Amino acid sequence: MSQPERTMNFITDQQTLNDLNLLGKHRRGSIFSLFCKVHTTGGERLLEQMFRHPLTDAGAINQRSGLFRYFAGQGLVFPLSGAQVEAMESYLESSGQGNLPAAVWHSLRRKAMAALVRDETYGLLREGLLAAVNGLYVLSVFLRELVARDPMGPYVSQAKAAMAVLEERRLAVVLAAERPEDWTLLTVARHDHLLRTRLRSGLENVRNVLSELDVYIGVGNLARANGWGYAKALPPTDNIVWIEGLKHPAVSHAVGNSITLEKNTNMLFLTGANMAGKSTFMKAFGVSVYLAHMGFPVAATEMAFSVRDGLFSSINVADDLSQGHSHFYAEVLRVKKVAQAVSEGQRLVVLFDELFKGTNVKDAYDGTLAVTDAFSRYRRCAFIISTHIVEAGEALRKRRDNLRFAYLPTVLENGRPRYPYILEEGVAADRVGMMIIENEGIIDIIKK
Repeated sequence: MSQPERTMNFITDQQTLNDLNLLGKHRRGSIFSLFCKVHTTGGERLLEQMFRHPLTDAGAINQRSGLFRYFAGQGLVFPLSGAQVEAMESYLESSGQGNLPAAVWHSLRRKAMAALVRDETYGLLREGLLAAVNGLYVLSVFLRELVARDPMGPYVSQAKAAMAVLEERRLAVVLAAERPEDWTLLTVARHDHLLRTRLRSGLENVRNVLSELDVYIGVGNLARANGWGYAKALPPTDNIVWIEGLKHPAVSHAVGNSITLEKNTNMLFLTGANMAGKSTFMKAFGVSVYLAHMGFPVAATEMAFSVRDGLFSSINVADDLSQGHSHFYAEVLRVKKVAQAVSEGQRLVVLFDELFKGTNVKDAYDGTLAVTDAFSRYRRCAFIISTHIVEAGEALRKRRDNLRFAYLPTVLENGRPRYPYILEEGVAADRVGMMIIENEGIIDIIKK
């Protein structure tokens, strides 16, 4: 009998989250804000939880991915508006009375206060109850239609569990009422006690299903609208990352590229001129790896990957003036942190963009060569290391057999550079930096 896969937390850090702009509802261009198409606060909380805790079990990843794929194919519309859900949840989250007599007395006192001093408490209670009854009725109809549409669907068990609560005899009578707006004070008190006290636990489970539906429908519809694909999770021992038609989800009209990293070629050494697209390609790769571990759709045609322990990047490392660290020293500390994680035997994806750009060209060349050579010994990890120091690529060809070399080219048209953003095999031979300087007339401006 095969041993079950071990489960653990997906390892990353704030630098990586910032590099890839993954989190933050209000952070401009964040991946979270891109996927946040939910209508409910519960859905938003669930979405954030998924973003903060990627999965490390292949079965769990594929199960969640299958749910997103299923809801994308259904083309469903979330049945309630944000205002409806907010009113319903505000009512259900508030505490009810411990027993029915107390609930009746509480309602009677509230109504009396409303008549004497225009207290709005009873009116708000009544409005909240009606909002909850209406929302639960709409949800019950939606769930019945969902199950009837596909009785063998992957979400049927969760839907039926929620339906069992909504179809409980006492609640079913309440939801079936024809004119709830005509309920008497006693009826309001009885129904309020039923929803907020006697069925409180069951309705919390129903609200969890509502939050899940909000996320699955919203993300599924977003994936369908953008033509995104789904990633298949493989066991860690397969040691592969394969992506066809990779794009950055936040870049409109992006050019798709394909990439394969596996045990015998687990390191990509990426070269190309500045502005050729190296950083965007690396971010697209990192975002896809992260989303794939969440079980989310990815901005690619197809993807298969071995489950990893974590993801680290070094793309936008800043200096730390409070610690007296220069940009170069901050880069060195970053590489040191990643090296410690890699040396512990963890299966990681590592992205280094323009190593040691904070120092002189000679040290950057030597450092890039030494660090890349050292990391290439770790076959359990997957690496992408980029640089515009193409001489390092030529030197590395002679040292390791598990490196793949690719570049993003620069095409000159009428003396001006154009960037196709299409990955090609080999090491870049472009030398366009001085041409760009001359095209911008910088030397002429200085001489004048």
